[in-house]
Amino acid sequence: MSEDSTPEGTVELGFVEKAPLWKLRSKFFPSKVGGYPAWLALKHLPRTEDLSCKKCGNPLAFLCQLYAPYHDKPECFHRTVFVFVCRNSDCCEENDASNIRVFRSQLPRENDYYRTIPAEEKEEGSESPNAADFNPLCRVCGALGPKTCGGCKVARYCSKPHQAKDWKAGHRQECQHPDKVGNSSCPGSKQFLFPEHEIAMEPEELEEEIPKTEEEVMKEYEKLLNSGQVPSTDDDDTDTQDLLKMAMKETDKQFQKFRTRIKEYEDQVVRYDRGGEPLWVSSENKPKDIPPCQACGKPRQFEFQVMPQLLVHMKVDSTGKSIDWGTVLVYTCPDSCEQNKEYIEEVAYKQDYSPISQVLKNQ
Repeated sequence: MSEDSTPEGTVELGFVEKAPLWKLRSKFFPSKVGGYPAWLALKHLPRTEDLSCKKCGNPLAFLCQLYAPYHDKPECFHRTVFVFVCRNSDCCEENDASNIRVFRSQLPRENDYYRTIPAEEKEEGSESPNAADFNPLCRVCGALGPKTCGGCKVARYCSKPHQAKDWKAGHRQECQHPDKVGNSSCPGSKQFLFPEHEIAMEPEELEEEIPKTEEEVMKEYEKLLNSGQVPSTDDDDTDTQDLLKMAMKETDKQFQKFRTRIKEYEDQVVRYDRGGEPLWVSSENKPKDIPPCQACGKPRQFEFQVMPQLLVHMKVDSTGKSIDWGTVLVYTCPDSCEQNKEYIEEVAYKQDYSPISQVLKNQ
């Protein structure tokens, strides 16, 4: 995010783009999705229990990170917000973000890890500095790796589940040759990590909005319903059409606004609007109890949201239950206070599309 070049009040949109993976390493302060986290502060990373699902207790997978400095605060010259999600589809429930955790890290311009001038963009030497220079890292997920394989004494892991995953994925054979074991990648990581891409940011440019007819809105809603992104009903086709027509008279007007707003940029995976208003996917289930900052006590503010379009790039579609959301909202301390920690947990809120049955209840 570039606060110096973006007018105040402008929403910035993030799009997935292919980039050489070396450009997504820590020294280049990337915004990205998938792969290992490109940690900002390279010491005192979140603990294993911090990066565990609050539902099942398993290690979370890195989802995305946004580089979002506060240029008016010297201690936030560099600032990145990290989002993690549980890969267990059973932990994904409607309007419940218990399977998602968010961490903020920030550094002044002069710090223990990076030079005060931008790093030269070249592949040679791009791997350092990184968190592996200061900590043993789990070769499955890229988090802290306090556990060591008892066989090769080389491979490091964050937890027993990841050690077991890697063992089954191929470390069983690799372990017999310790001199060939590395921690930069492994068979287990290929099964666990999401595909890695850059998130490129650009300002949202809005055209004058032309109100849609009820017929146009109906077609859009039915299209989304048929795609499986909006919960359907168990009634036959005639009943479903009747429900749709009834619901659309008053409906989730917020959903209509959502579809209209993103139409010009349908590939957006992130919306960044610090201190602004989220683009809600529903008028239902808006957060009413976002906890204040634990350190300074100030009400947390909305900073950005992860859009449903990111699910396409995560490759998590399945015939059964899978990871899903309408949108994931991230709330952070308005002052980005330090708290004497390298990584500070913030708050995620998950909002899903309202089923038609719920819309009808509220009419």
